[in-house]
Amino acid sequence: MRKADLITNIAEKTGIPKVDVLVTLEAMFKEVKDSLSQGEHIYIRGFGSFITKKRAAKIGRNIKKNVAVHIPEHYIPAFKPSKEFVAEVKKLKKLPG
Repeated sequence: MRKADLITNIAEKTGIPKVDVLVTLEAMFKEVKDSLSQGEHIYIRGFGSFITKKRAAKIGRNIKKNVAVHIPEHYIPAFKPSKEFVAEVKKLKKLPG
């Protein structure tokens, strides 16, 4: 499912115009990005948590030049689903298509 499909589905189920759904979703995505980039976590009960994880510094390899490359510690965004979310997905018997 793409973002356009998600917007269409929400608009059909709620009766809200697609433009309003688009604006709302874009605002949510922007708020999630802004919060995570400032180090804040977002907890949504019954859905999950948007968090940042710290990756330790390590030595990587450029295999084309065969040289070691230092990769500094950094943060990455992550999503941790709630128990209810995981339980819903576990009910799935087979992937559609």
